[in-house]
Amino acid sequence: MSGSVQDERLREQQLRALRRRWLRDQELSPREPVLPPRQLGTVAAFWERFLQPGGLWRQQVHKAYQTGSFVLLRLLLPAWAITYYLKYHARKLPHGVVMTNPRIFPGDRILETGEIMPPLKEDPHGHH
Repeated sequence: MSGSVQDERLREQQLRALRRRWLRDQELSPREPVLPPRQLGTVAAFWERFLQPGGLWRQQVHKAYQTGSFVLLRLLLPAWAITYYLKYHARKLPHGVVMTNPRIFPGDRILETGEIMPPLKEDPHGHH
């Protein structure tokens, strides 16, 4: 019995040593990972140069973006909201909004043409 217990202890000790070595091997050195140099295509190389900090084009694009967002958020959207409110909510007779036409009954005069509305024809079926 005593021999098998010693064998088990020795095996556990060896497994612990192997686990410790495996864990130590997982740590990367400052030189790792070693990757091959990147070969960029023409478009990727353009964007790599374009997006470098401090580039003239990058500054110009940023300035254009800032100006566009200012104009959109501070000028166009509020102007649209004010125009919408004034057009559809504040004025008595809104400009460009289709109002319902007045009712025309038989015998009434149509203002645009001056005609008099003829009386309605009788329904031959008699269903009402």
